[in-house]
Amino acid sequence: MQLSNEGRVGYVLKIYPRFSETFIVTEILAREAADEDLEIFSLRPPVDPRFHPELARVQAPVTYLTRPQKLSEGWPIIAAAHNVIPNFAQRFAALLPDLADCEASEVHQGVELATRVTERGITHLHAHFGSIAARTARIASALTGVPFSFTAHAKDIYHEQVDQAELIRLIQAAHHTVTVSNFNYRYLSTLAPAASGRLHRVYNGLELTRFPFREPAPVHTPFRIAAVGRLVEKKGFSLLIDAVAALVRSGVQVDVRIAGGGELADSLADRVRLLGLSDQIHLLGPRTQSEVIELLRWADVFAAPCIIGADGNADGLPTVLLEAMAMGVVCIGSDVTGIPEVLGGMDGAATGLLVRAGNVEDLILALRTTASDSFDRIATALAARSLIERCFDSRSQSAQLQRLCGTAAAEAETHVRVEHPSSVSSSSCSSPELEAVVR
Repeated sequence: MQLSNEGRVGYVLKIYPRFSETFIVTEILAREAADEDLEIFSLRPPVDPRFHPELARVQAPVTYLTRPQKLSEGWPIIAAAHNVIPNFAQRFAALLPDLADCEASEVHQGVELATRVTERGITHLHAHFGSIAARTARIASALTGVPFSFTAHAKDIYHEQVDQAELIRLIQAAHHTVTVSNFNYRYLSTLAPAASGRLHRVYNGLELTRFPFREPAPVHTPFRIAAVGRLVEKKGFSLLIDAVAALVRSGVQVDVRIAGGGELADSLADRVRLLGLSDQIHLLGPRTQSEVIELLRWADVFAAPCIIGADGNADGLPTVLLEAMAMGVVCIGSDVTGIPEVLGGMDGAATGLLVRAGNVEDLILALRTTASDSFDRIATALAARSLIERCFDSRSQSAQLQRLCGTAAAEAETHVRVEHPSSVSSSSCSSPELEAVVR
């Protein structure tokens, strides 16, 4: 296999672009700003007509892999791979036992990805979510020898439908696995202890210039509460509605705006009407990132009352919570997965208010506290911004991912040199191993 002089990273995603996955776009933009050469491979075309303006800044070319619906449509993919990938027949035969339980279309997309990787000089594959994208990258890696990695988030870790055995196999096969919180890191280390040395916590980053800090003003009347996220159980918005109902009954004037769409849109709207809160709570529907920024500027407090769903699904660490903290909005969040890592104390100053997940009384008290004139909103906002600058700058995230990629490329190049000493040139993507970020 011929390696290019420059590292070239292929991003493998189930759907690109996806309206709710702004963190992936931010990551790609940061890596491009660091002069990395990227290409995007998507397993499905987008189905949502809404796009964030930041997509226009992405320079990486996008390839939508063929998804055969009939067996006859898959044979040309196999034939093309045979003509392009060295030793394809032997590699494919060796991989067959691992493919027995895979859907045929998934296998064919893995084979086509392997062909594109070989043709385009991809030196590393990185997938987001330990599900179909990572499985496809694993197939392509096995067929080409190009290393792969993936980022594990939340639904791909905790949902009741997650195949833990398959997740462990992915972690063991990957050159490295990234996850987005210390909570996730500890869980995955326990799940796959043999591979714990190749697990790395890399927080989702923000382009901080897009989220400028502003000291919070005195609270408005009515008190402005914002929440953002998909309207699904794990976001806990039904709890927020109940907490607001209690505030209204006690005479507190509130203006609540919840941005997002999802399967619970109708039931949440019905709950608002049933409680007589149509004048206080407004379900805005999905909003672009620029519209979310405007909502955060409007708010006195941002609420992320996340819970663990009945299906085991939980939030990892909501990106919009980080955005609110960056902008100087006082934040309330629940003690689910990675949220306690950002809401709590830092150098003696609170970065926000942490409540027990699912506890409406906690949420009511936190809202009352942040609405009080005695609450030090400015000190809280400053502490939160300091934490975001220190731990969530997308430039630092990019550097960590680039170093991990460099290690993978260097190891792959060394392996190829041993097998084919005259066929591979040196790679400028190599770098020292990233030191452990969780101690």
